[in-house]
Amino acid sequence: MWVATVLPKPAPPVLSVLISSRNPKQNSIHFRFSYRPLNFKLSATKLQQQLPEPKADKKNPSSSDIGWLPAFPHVLIASMSNFVFGYHIGVMNGPIVSVAKELGFEGNSILEGLVVSIFIVGAFLGSVASGSVVDKLGCRRTFQLDTIPLILGALISAQAHSLDEILWGRFLVGLGIGVNTVLVPIYISEVAPTKYRGSLGTLCQIGTCLGIIASLFLDIPSETDPHWWRTILYIASGPGFFLALGMQFAVESPRWLYKVGRLDDAKTVICNLWGSSEVETTIQDFQSVIENNGVNVGSGWLELLEEPHSRAAFIGGALFLLQQFAGINGVLYFSSLTFRDVGITSGSLASLFVGLANFAGALSALYLMDKEGRQKLLIGSYVGMAVSMFLIACAISFPVDEELSHNLSILGTLMYIFTFSIGAGPVTGLIIPELSSAKLRGKIMGFSFSVHWVCNFLVGLLFLHLVEIFGVAPVYTCFGSVSLLAAIYAKYFLVETKGRSLEEIEMSLNPNFSVRDKRP
Repeated sequence: MWVATVLPKPAPPVLSVLISSRNPKQNSIHFRFSYRPLNFKLSATKLQQQLPEPKADKKNPSSSDIGWLPAFPHVLIASMSNFVFGYHIGVMNGPIVSVAKELGFEGNSILEGLVVSIFIVGAFLGSVASGSVVDKLGCRRTFQLDTIPLILGALISAQAHSLDEILWGRFLVGLGIGVNTVLVPIYISEVAPTKYRGSLGTLCQIGTCLGIIASLFLDIPSETDPHWWRTILYIASGPGFFLALGMQFAVESPRWLYKVGRLDDAKTVICNLWGSSEVETTIQDFQSVIENNGVNVGSGWLELLEEPHSRAAFIGGALFLLQQFAGINGVLYFSSLTFRDVGITSGSLASLFVGLANFAGALSALYLMDKEGRQKLLIGSYVGMAVSMFLIACAISFPVDEELSHNLSILGTLMYIFTFSIGAGPVTGLIIPELSSAKLRGKIMGFSFSVHWVCNFLVGLLFLHLVEIFGVAPVYTCFGSVSLLAAIYAKYFLVETKGRSLEEIEMSLNPNFSVRDKRP
């Protein structure tokens, strides 16, 4: 789950990424729907799996379908983490020149790039550590603990009077971001009702888009006020306080509650979020998974090398590697120059166009995720990205008319960002926890996102160098080729998870699972 941002002026391209719980005793809106877990085994030697179509739900015709409402407030609170994430992605893009001038490193492009991107180092470490923390503390407490580096990092950055202070502040922010990018998809996948898990999962992407757009608007005064950057960094600490407070009223993941032996609390959360009719069958599924996989909160990292965990970790790492080497950071870096070619010299305006395309794609994903499915969206997204890259490469290599070439480049850039935010952005972060086992979901996500941050850094580091050597068109052609490869990978190595509970998916993909249907 990564979203789009853009640097307003050429700077070292180490640019970023991407990429709930109320008191269980309180009353909540209830809903009812039923499903039947599918019992079957699949070969452990195959990465390509094909699950049969889920059976149609048998709903009470007298009851209205409001299944997403009970979980929505909790997911919304968790998505505030992504708003913080998006805000910090964009907050330094505009005022970096003012920061450099005031802190004494103006004109040093290496240090300017380091200030913008130091959070990648912190994010990598945060992603690696997040899996163990979530296993021990649960999602709610991890969310609240994670607000500490986010708030402190923002305040230290806002009060910085030296290069070291601004770097430490940005590093702490990155540490919090690294934990959040892992934690939010896990939390949403574990508290959202099965039928609406995809749609609610896209709130991650929407939250990040809104955070970027908010930072871009707040960046505007920095063009005339050289000290405005301190104000917007102080503002960055505000959402962290809101998140910490909101998590006091959000529910804990029922799956984590069951793992640590809090059966009554797990039943209460399930009843409040998914409906009382789901309690017994869901608890049976939890129990079956634990009995067959030995789920515990003390799992080790070396277990990622064992089946079926190694398969999920491989898929997660491969998805993020393909996502990043499909060129999202390079395209976003170069988009400001592309807009400048057609007369849009304002970096903020160019960023706004990018943000609106990204937001439109995220809204489309909200509607399509549970309607069309993850696999189809991912394939369509990467095909669209490939077409966009090839369009831009052709416009640059074979210009019929200069104005037409520039317009095609703009069209290709916006289409690339739009199609990315429909599938490659939101689906990648959502499908990994769906394919992961309950025992190692946190660690698989942590590993996958650590691959993401490393690839993110490499693309940012090498992009301009490759452009200088080969030119824009060949580099974009490579991005398009990787996008096609990603579409092929999604076609043949992913399963469709739409409409299936996490336990149902795990039972189906784990060859060691002994089927026990405990239902009458």
